[in-house]
Amino acid sequence: MPEFDPHCVACPRLASHLSNVRDMYPTYFARPVPPFGDLKARLLIVGLAPGMHGANRSGRPFTGDHAGILLYETLYRHGFSNQREGKHPRDGLRLKDCRITNAVKCLPPANKPLPAEIATCNLYLATELSKLREGSVLLALGTVAHEAALKAFQLKKKDYKFAHGALHRLPNGLQLLDSYHCSRYNTQTKRLTADMFDAILRRARELLNG
Repeated sequence: MPEFDPHCVACPRLASHLSNVRDMYPTYFARPVPPFGDLKARLLIVGLAPGMHGANRSGRPFTGDHAGILLYETLYRHGFSNQREGKHPRDGLRLKDCRITNAVKCLPPANKPLPAEIATCNLYLATELSKLREGSVLLALGTVAHEAALKAFQLKKKDYKFAHGALHRLPNGLQLLDSYHCSRYNTQTKRLTADMFDAILRRARELLNG
């Protein structure tokens, strides 16, 4: 399997939804959103899926929506990017030793992919994760991303339970670090604060620095 197919229509519900979105918003990207960042990165961040008016509009993960504001600012603070903002794909943003992808590459209705859709897209994620070097850090933003990573490695959920700030050392030499998703809902309800997220990226940096 390739790690990404820009023409994938393997999930009929998602393909139909994107077709409708393209009709409603002709200027939107509205296709499978590719991963973004350093191809040799030791930090791979896995989100849930493209946001309607963020990645689905811009064509770059976490670009153009509220979640991306906190993510890119925090990445910059810890040396994982060259600038603190990501507004559009031609803004000059470059990630350093970091790459961003999603468990599901297409926009799902109501931002809720079905289990079958997560499983179908997991074939791409598994290929992507297989290229990580030993000692790399896999940062899962939320339970769906956490479980998608485990599925890609054929590991059991009961052995690696999701919790904000939890660190799981995997049998293949990778390190799975968990965080609440930096969504607008989580930040506005204070389930995830800027300080909490900063601590997660600081921990990722420490792990990579040994």
